[in-house]
Amino acid sequence: MTEPVFLTTEEVSDRYRGRITVGTLQNWRAMRIGPPFLKIGKAVLYPLEGLEAWDQQNMVEARSSRMIGRARITDD
Repeated sequence: MTEPVFLTTEEVSDRYRGRITVGTLQNWRAMRIGPPFLKIGKAVLYPLEGLEAWDQQNMVEARSSRMIGRARITDD
């Protein structure tokens, strides 16, 4: 069994290529939304396993066609 891996707030921001900023992560923690985190004293750590699960929860499946009203539009 492998040891759990934890990322810092800065590493999480880097993981998402800066699209989720450190400030956004701080705000989300205050609102109790976003990926799961662990707080020990002042240290905030994000378990990699929790980030991967959060990614899956937020995955958007693309479709080749979609319905708008009653007309069918296809992506050809």
